[in-house]
Amino acid sequence: MINKHMQKLGEERSEIRELFEYGARRKAEIGAENVFDFSLGNPSVPAPPCVNGEILRLIAETPAETLHGYTSAAGAPEVRKAIADEVRRAFGVPLPPDLVYMTCGAAASLTAAVHALAEEGDEFIAVAPFFPEYRVFTEAAGAKLVAVRAGGDFHLDLAALEGAIGRRTKAVIVNSPNNPTGAVYTEAEMRALGALLRKKSAEKGEPIFLLADEPYRELCYGAPPVYPMNVYDDVIVCYSYSKSLSLAGERIGYVAVSPRCTAAEKVFAAVAGAGRALGFVCAPVLFQHVVARCAGKSADVEEYRKNRDLLWNALRSYGYECVLPEGAFYLFVKSPEPSAAAFCARAKKHELLLVPSDSFGVEGYVRISYCVDRKIIERSLPAFEALRREYDR
Repeated sequence: MINKHMQKLGEERSEIRELFEYGARRKAEIGAENVFDFSLGNPSVPAPPCVNGEILRLIAETPAETLHGYTSAAGAPEVRKAIADEVRRAFGVPLPPDLVYMTCGAAASLTAAVHALAEEGDEFIAVAPFFPEYRVFTEAAGAKLVAVRAGGDFHLDLAALEGAIGRRTKAVIVNSPNNPTGAVYTEAEMRALGALLRKKSAEKGEPIFLLADEPYRELCYGAPPVYPMNVYDDVIVCYSYSKSLSLAGERIGYVAVSPRCTAAEKVFAAVAGAGRALGFVCAPVLFQHVVARCAGKSADVEEYRKNRDLLWNALRSYGYECVLPEGAFYLFVKSPEPSAAAFCARAKKHELLLVPSDSFGVEGYVRISYCVDRKIIERSLPAFEALRREYDR
């Protein structure tokens, strides 16, 4: 009668979303100030001023049939050009507008890219821990997700990756800055990954793609991440403005196929075909124009840095084990007991809502989203300390 796999996906709801909804109910019961919800990666820093300014200007000056009407399936030509120009300016890559496909956020970008590449029996490698939906996206495309554990400080383990790449490998998915660890891969390790993929592609006799999931690119506290198209040719970048411009709910992003990619035009056509098959044509038009006019801008990352430092220093002083995040807005903390789920259940008793790591492809950690008002972090610290003292006893 119905697709059983889709029914299962609908019934097995995202643990992150479940926690977020539990938090909403709990806030209604005891007051928002008494619940410390670190579950969802929902930007807390306001969008840069250009965003609201451009929204108002566009509404005032643009005919309704342009602002709210359909664009071409791949997006408005002037928007695609603005994005290609920004990539050229920022990273020196001569990206033509014809290789940019506008999407409804990073999820649509990744889904379209995976469906564009996946053939029967293909494998996609993801570095664990990884965003849980990678598995959903690849399996929905009829492919298999292969998890490869990250190395020290959650950076790339090139030896492990080399051992995992085989005849069925279609692509390697990287996410830097990383959700959930905050790791930012160095230029040296990304160049080493590019060299590895060139070697393995030659052995296979066809390209192994690099899928770069980049919604956190601007959220970096040190050296910016290397642009993937500058270290490898067969690259597809999946980008979202959800974090950089604090537009998570507006669902706007793009897919960019490297101009150096093997048969780049055919790869782009496959992305466009996947977008058509999945119903992802004509991304939200108002926000296509907004992001085109705000290219190169970002929210105030320094506010996230202050949150990171406050929380990291406090938790370390209480005895928690965690690596200092280099980007994004997550803290990945070692659970004081083997079961992260059990630790999160105990944390709930202190009104701390933390996400266990199991769905991210590793065990024994929790993710704390510190993209919240700083007062929430400050009020939560006694609860974190009391929780840690329970394990000391």
